[in-house]
Parts: sequence; structure tokens; C-alpha cells
Amino acid sequence: MNQAEAILLGLRIWGSIGAVIAALFLTIGMDRIDDDARDAYIFRPLLIPGILVIWPLVLWRWYLYESGHEHWARRYDPPRKAHFYVGWVLPVGICLIILTGLSQRQTWPAETAPVQLSEPTEISQ
Repeated sequence: MNQAEAILLGLRIWGSIGAVIAALFLTIGMDRIDDDARDAYIFRPLLIPGILVIWPLVLWRWYLYESGHEHWARRYDPPRKAHFYVGWVLPVGICLIILTGLSQRQTWPAETAPVQLSEPTEISQ
């Protein structure tokens, strides 16, 4: 198995697990954790792509709601604390990526002579 096949197999497994989680969450879990979502079935298919990608987070949040460990007052504390650091890491990281790309620029080999691939053709009138 080469690297591309391994990546595709991993994506298929991730997507398959996500599809099962999406089916369970949208049929059973949505009504249990959100009273406003009861009998609102039109928007649920729109959530499927997101659940396929972030299904571990969906499972974790579902567990917190079901177990009663969810604290609404502190719900957004971790993201707010990370804003300051992310606000500095992203611009610095982007600058480092650009500088690394510029420093790794390849040069054309000077000893290689250019080769003409085909003979020029004359346009007939």
C-alpha cells in the first residue's frame, strides 16, 4: 500500500464513522440536546458535511450534554483565552512560511543547454 492509498483509506474510514455518527446524532441526539431543534427537520441535512468532518467533537459535546457536565457560563472560556495567542501565532507563522519558501527557492542548472523541441513551421498562404 502506497502513501496515497493509505491516506484515502484513512479518509474513507473517517467519513464512514462520521456518517454513522451523523445519522445517529441527527435522528436521536439533536432532539435530546436542543429543545429548539425538535420537529425542525429541514435544516438537518445541512449539518451532515460538518458532522462528517468533526464527528469526534460532536460526540464529545453530545456526551457533555447527556452527562450534565456542560457548564453554560464557562462554555466559551477556552476559545476566548486562545484568541490572544492565535492572534500572534498566525501572523508570525505566515511570515515564517513565506520566508522559508523564499529561502528554499530552487535555481535553474546553469550547465544544462536549452533544447529546441520542434522545428519552427512556416505558415503557408
